[in-house]
Amino acid sequence: MVAQQSDATRPRRTRQSGGAQAAPAGAAPERKATTGPLPSLKRRARQVNAILSDYYGPPTRPNGRADPLSELIAVILSQHTSDVNSERAFDSLCARFPSWEAVRTAPVAEVAEAIRSGGLAVVKAPRIQRVLTQILEARGELSLDFLADLPLEDARAFLRALDGVGPKSAACVLLFSLGQPAMPVDTHVHRVAGRLGFIGPRTTADAAHEQLERMVPPAEVYAFHVNLIRHGRETCKAQRPRCPRCPVNALCPYPAKAV
Repeated sequence: MVAQQSDATRPRRTRQSGGAQAAPAGAAPERKATTGPLPSLKRRARQVNAILSDYYGPPTRPNGRADPLSELIAVILSQHTSDVNSERAFDSLCARFPSWEAVRTAPVAEVAEAIRSGGLAVVKAPRIQRVLTQILEARGELSLDFLADLPLEDARAFLRALDGVGPKSAACVLLFSLGQPAMPVDTHVHRVAGRLGFIGPRTTADAAHEQLERMVPPAEVYAFHVNLIRHGRETCKAQRPRCPRCPVNALCPYPAKAV
């Protein structure tokens, strides 16, 4: 018998990583570049994490978490679109279908129509249905709750074996829904980590996930992820990084930084 979730029992997905917060008034004095040797990599990563937590405020997890299957579907919908569009598509999907089993067995055109606001609906609709079928065939039910009882690497391997689930998607489910110390690497995390010297200049985003996970203790991975995103949005911008106001300027080896 396939386990199904009703609208009343399926947890709603909540935004997990949070938006950037404005820097507190008076907290951005001009910084000077360091002239001495930098601390070791892991020590510097922890220092950066602590400084950014002070500067932007300590990252806090939302009170409610989505179940891991809902989180996975939401992550698939978030690929190559904005947060606003992906949230709208997820809400529309939940409103249209009473359970994930109903999504799995519906005509693909109906699923695509329900998620059209998220973009790439003709690609994401069959992908979602294939993932649901893979989970059902592997587990006998439409649930990923069992991942909570697995070691991190085993849970990651199961998710990565699903169609279209890459390192970032798997890490999002593990970190946000299951509280595992997995490190999602988006464009902000990849850019900031590269400038700070935590990953090499040729390290791809896919390769950076596990490298960055090892930079800080497991209990600090969530804050590390959120802090690098906030810093990338607010200060360490792609085109015009605000180096003189950067709170970690003295720990940054980025050769093109402005001081």
